[in-house]
Amino acid sequence: MTDQHYLNPLLVELYDLDSGWSEDRQYYLSLASGKDMRILDLGCGTGLLCNAYARSGHKVVGVDPSSAMLQSARQKEFGAEIEWIESSAQEFRSPEKFDLIIMTGHAFQVLLTDEDIASTFDTIKAQLAPYGLAVFESRNPSIEWSSRWNYEIELSSPRGSVIEKREFLSFESGTEFMNFELKYSFLEAEFVSRSRLRFPGLEKIKSGLDEATLALEALFGDWQQGDFLANRSEEMIFHVRSF
Repeated sequence: MTDQHYLNPLLVELYDLDSGWSEDRQYYLSLASGKDMRILDLGCGTGLLCNAYARSGHKVVGVDPSSAMLQSARQKEFGAEIEWIESSAQEFRSPEKFDLIIMTGHAFQVLLTDEDIASTFDTIKAQLAPYGLAVFESRNPSIEWSSRWNYEIELSSPRGSVIEKREFLSFESGTEFMNFELKYSFLEAEFVSRSRLRFPGLEKIKSGLDEATLALEALFGDWQQGDFLANRSEEMIFHVRSF
């Protein structure tokens, strides 16, 4: 089930306030270095990157399973020039092929089963144009995430001040799964969204790529394209092409 902070329109309004333009989004934007590229954003959310690609003249398709997120995306500056499709990454299919396919914001980690991962890789394989590039990232499970997960911030929203608090709950014993909560405190109410993420290891992801006949062209450990260091890098950033 999709988490409430992606579904509740009141919480979606806050998304760009605490997940605005960032180093990782700039990285993904820089991948569109050609002219008139066809770009597919799987898990596009509120469409910040889609909007930036469209501003640069690219043809963009944004895919997300949340109608509330897509409604927000349509309000962006170039929202009318982008094709928005309500679908999961696993189920999306189009007759079109894409020069660049992205999955950002650690959206890969909401793929909770091996079948979800395999189906998403099948989508990438099916939609990638010859010589096209697919890029996604996942957090390195070797890092001790529980001690760095919690935060509390105050957001100034159109409805007034909101306190957002992220709280680590647990890693399920012997598994790759983390549980956490996001709490939103408005003046008039409090909302709680419980989430579950998967932290698959590098070898599991590489095995999935092999099974989908997708080639791992490069693996980076940070947004400056530093080498991936198994016990130190927080990110696993995958650059993938079709065989």
